[in-house]
Amino acid sequence: MRFTKRFSYIFYKEQRGLSLVSTLWILTILSILAAQLLYSIHIEQRTQRNFLDRAKFHYAARAGFEWTLAVMRTDQTPFDSLGETWAEPIEGQVDDGVQVGNFLNYQVTITDEASKVNINTADGGLISNLLAQVGASPDEPLTQELANNIVEGQPYRTVRDLARVEGMTSEILYGTQQMAAFTQGATNTQSAPIGTVDGLSTTAGGSLQATQTEAQPGLVDLATIYSLDASTDPNGEALVNINTADAEQLTQIETQPGQGGGQPVFSQAEAESLIQQREFDRFAALMDVQAVSDELFNNIRNQITTEDSGGNGDDGETNNSQENGPPRQGGGQGPQQGEDGQVNINTADVETLQSLQGIDEGIAQRIVEHRDSQGFFQNIDAIQDVKMLTQQEFIGIVDKITLEDGETRSGLININTAPAGILALLPGMDSQKAQAIVERREQDPPDDAPVQNYTDEEITGNPFTNISELSDLQEINFETFREVVDSVTYRSHGYRIEANGVDAAGKVISTCIGIIDRTGDQVVVQYWRQD
Repeated sequence: MRFTKRFSYIFYKEQRGLSLVSTLWILTILSILAAQLLYSIHIEQRTQRNFLDRAKFHYAARAGFEWTLAVMRTDQTPFDSLGETWAEPIEGQVDDGVQVGNFLNYQVTITDEASKVNINTADGGLISNLLAQVGASPDEPLTQELANNIVEGQPYRTVRDLARVEGMTSEILYGTQQMAAFTQGATNTQSAPIGTVDGLSTTAGGSLQATQTEAQPGLVDLATIYSLDASTDPNGEALVNINTADAEQLTQIETQPGQGGGQPVFSQAEAESLIQQREFDRFAALMDVQAVSDELFNNIRNQITTEDSGGNGDDGETNNSQENGPPRQGGGQGPQQGEDGQVNINTADVETLQSLQGIDEGIAQRIVEHRDSQGFFQNIDAIQDVKMLTQQEFIGIVDKITLEDGETRSGLININTAPAGILALLPGMDSQKAQAIVERREQDPPDDAPVQNYTDEEITGNPFTNISELSDLQEINFETFREVVDSVTYRSHGYRIEANGVDAAGKVISTCIGIIDRTGDQVVVQYWRQD
């Protein structure tokens, strides 16, 4: 009996101990669950606040984007330069909308897409120069191969699509800052460098791998697919396509102000002669156009001579009487027509030359001017050496003509916004010429500069108002001008707008990026991304 009582007492104490332990465990578990619940509630509240903040700052960024669109719509200047209001970063505020009395900040930057190289229109030479700009050696065979692969892959939907081009590397596409992590993580022995050329190593896979450590821009920084310009002249009139225009349209082309402005360039016969010779792929080809086309020459060859009366005009030789030098303009030193009625192109004046079928005053004047400056024609075939345009006329019409139909032109580089490094890549250009362009547009404008007449806003610098003004630079001779003129413009209609919603500490919370096209009556958003 006594043993039983003792056993019961011990059992009772053990039960109480187990109950206490169980209670403590339950309290511990409940405490953990309560802490977890509180933490979850805190995380949920913080997530909601973050979501609310992101939503608010997203709309702040959108507000900045829409405000910038309004700014771009009011830009009415016929040129686009870094000296205009739109080129300055825009900062503003909008009402919080949730917290009364609070304001949300936004910051906006605008980039002219025409300050970059368009990979959808650039040829192999320009692409090679661009690759050199991002660190590839222009003399390296793999660089030229990569350039050819890029051209063959045109068109691209985004610049980042270049990643699929054979031979493309991360450092070339994204720059050396991204390359550092790429190089450190590379363990594939098949990609080990097998040679180095100008800071780039070639790999067994036939690609280029940058080895330099200094910061280098990539193609994503210097290339675009959105550069765009309207097919209009500085006065807003449609450009004349010299490859398709009829004679009447060609005769209406006049030179730019400052380049003999207001003067028609082509006479009726000159326009018809140009039509017989055209299929131009570059503006420079205009300088090789003959005033007397092959067809016109064949029509008049039996009617012209280079000899005085009594000579044989068909043997292509000149007699000794023509060695005394060129005749006076508008008159000759001998008979203007032979006994058989042939016209002596070495002595005939403008009026006599017009008696030939197909030659009007315009062509006749060019024949006489050529003869006065170059001397007598040695044979009748030499009349085809007479060119249609002078250098000054060519310079004066490049802002009035085009080689393609359509309301827009893609791929032109804006000389008012492109950095010197991009300008130096263009045909005929180098760093000295590019720097001369930058210095011209940044210098104080002369008192008679027309740029302030286009708008009420204050424009800094001295931007180009047309392409012809390039020829005014001492560093840009005519050979350079004719080489580069196909590649440049003085304005842009495609822009990249990046709008950020930023908090009070200046931290970017939300970003909106859009590419706009303003060639038409309405601004069109061609590309949109929000982060």
